Amino acid sequence: MPTTIPALPCADLDQTIAFWSSLGFTVSYTQRKPNPYAVINADDYCLHFFGLKQLAPAENYSTCLIIVPEVEQLHQQFSQHLRTSLGKVPAQGFPRISRMKPGQSRFTLTDNAGNSIIFIKQGVEDEAAAQAYKNPERNPLQRAIAVAARLRDFKNDNQTAAKTLDHALARYPDAPSSDYAQALLARIELAQALEQDQQLEQLTAQLNSIELNPEQRQQLGL
Repeated sequence: MPTTIPALPCADLDQTIAFWSSLGFTVSYTQRKPNPYAVINADDYCLHFFGLKQLAPAENYSTCLIIVPEVEQLHQQFSQHLRTSLGKVPAQGFPRISRMKPGQSRFTLTDNAGNSIIFIKQGVEDEAAAQAYKNPERNPLQRAIAVAARLRDFKNDNQTAAKTLDHALARYPDAPSSDYAQALLARIELAQALEQDQQLEQLTAQLNSIELNPEQRQQLGL
């Protein structure tokens, strides 16, 4: 049976091996000459790496998709390993991991070499989430929330996602209170990721000023 194996670049093979090992992966193969190469494994999948001198993480656009049975527990495991090895769960820089919300179908783990590994839950949920913004039954603010989620979770474009929500919040101030609160919650998460402290304070104050009934608060996780 034909097999496709993507190989990902790294400037320092030892550092890359150490990073993935800290996440619980095992090394099944290493080679130093004539060219650096390594294979790491976890469960039923593996990642191949090759040495590429002078590679800058910020200029590395290599991406690999991994389809897995579930993503929430896996994200939690990776976050715990990162906290243990780094003392924090980084959302920016190299390495970093994207945020994970209940019901989310994917997340991205970017290693110290700048390779982005996207873990996607097997099944129809991921495609449904990607196309949610097209649902004609959503009101304009709900569609904007879905577009921002697509930008955040599928493109890792926090800046554009934040601008999308800023525009929608300003344009639809009379939207249903629960929808407006949901948009503010999504924008607050982005403000935290983007380290926008002043905006975070303003957004939180806005959210706290919205009157919501107990059922709405429960649905929003407040």
